[in-house]
Amino acid sequence: MSKLLLIIKREFIAKVRNKSFIVMTFLSPLLFVGIGVFVGYLSSMKADMKTIAIHDATGRFAAEFKSDKEFKYIDLSQVDLKVLKDSIVKESYEGLLVIPNKSDRFSLQKNIQYISNDSPSVSFINDLQDVIAKKITAENFQNAGLDTIKINHAKANVAIRLAKASGEESLKGLNEIKIIIGGAFGYLIMMFIILYGNMVMRSVIEEKTSRIIEVIISSVKPFQLMMGKIIGTSLAGILQFLIWAVLGMTAMFVLSSIFGVHIGATSGVHEKVILSAQQEMAGTIQLYIKELWNLPIATILISFIVYFIGGYFLYSSFYASIGAAVDNETDSQQFLLPIIMPLILGVYIGFFTVMNDPHGTIATVFSMIPLTSPIVMMMRIPFGVPLWQIILSMFLLFVTFIGVVWFAAKIYRVGILMYGKKPTWKELIKWMKY
Repeated sequence: MSKLLLIIKREFIAKVRNKSFIVMTFLSPLLFVGIGVFVGYLSSMKADMKTIAIHDATGRFAAEFKSDKEFKYIDLSQVDLKVLKDSIVKESYEGLLVIPNKSDRFSLQKNIQYISNDSPSVSFINDLQDVIAKKITAENFQNAGLDTIKINHAKANVAIRLAKASGEESLKGLNEIKIIIGGAFGYLIMMFIILYGNMVMRSVIEEKTSRIIEVIISSVKPFQLMMGKIIGTSLAGILQFLIWAVLGMTAMFVLSSIFGVHIGATSGVHEKVILSAQQEMAGTIQLYIKELWNLPIATILISFIVYFIGGYFLYSSFYASIGAAVDNETDSQQFLLPIIMPLILGVYIGFFTVMNDPHGTIATVFSMIPLTSPIVMMMRIPFGVPLWQIILSMFLLFVTFIGVVWFAAKIYRVGILMYGKKPTWKELIKWMKY
């Protein structure tokens, strides 16, 4: 046990004292915030103005298209259509909307064309269709003798207010926030399992190629060396996560103080008569921050650490055995894809299944399967998961880790002293039997 602790200490100190570890620990949160701000800035930038030519042979639709910040519509119905098409080829205009003169409205609806050198976006075409459809619909109402003003007044605009059974007001978009939080934690687990797993694999390959491993295993057992590397690297990862959690909680408290949200079991947002848009926005932000504090934050953070440890232990056993079996990183590529695939599967299931039905059969089953549970379960927890499901999922994860590490240790023990030969899957299976 003392030798295992020495290896763990050695690996932990080596990772923590690394300059890149220190820099990324404090730089990563700022980097993520910076990327978010940068993306927001890019999305707020004005796009280049695109000029759309309109050839309206009917003379009824051109005036319906209003220019905005992105598109400028020009009525060129008097210009010859062939000349306009040549202008599109020469890229004088972004596109040309051709509305033929058809007496039959059904024939008109089927013969409208948009001509462009580039494929337009679906949303842009839908906007064009909506403008034309509204005009034709209004004409149909008029031809039928219907009063369009009365029809517009008769239209209902329903806005459903959300509330909890306790009587507290709820918010729209809260599920989307839960998806973002769960998805972020699930994606972080996948990213850091791959990142730290590769660290373990590289460390094993470096010691193997430099022949240091031959000196080390003369003093310790291969199993102790493998577990020491896995545990030492995982402790460095946990330290990094704890630092980020402290920074994140500090940011939450600062935001709560700025917007006047009191944290605690009896915290609440006093209802006020909002007289201005600024006050309304502040009140909405208060409600959102309050809802964030009502999420199972402790469960999320504890589960995140446990699932990271379990998932990392499970996958790092694979990475360590692969590092012992090969002589360089190039040879390891053939073995990495089957390892990474369950992680990618977990992300896809999380985003496409948990998002729509977090308590459905597929989401529940894959949150129990050890190879995908660290990601899928973390995406489900913000929606509220029964405690017994979380405990069962964690139990299956660590039991599977014990079984995998037993087989991985056999590959590690044989492969660590094998040189000059590229192993195959068949040979790895054979090593398990030794």
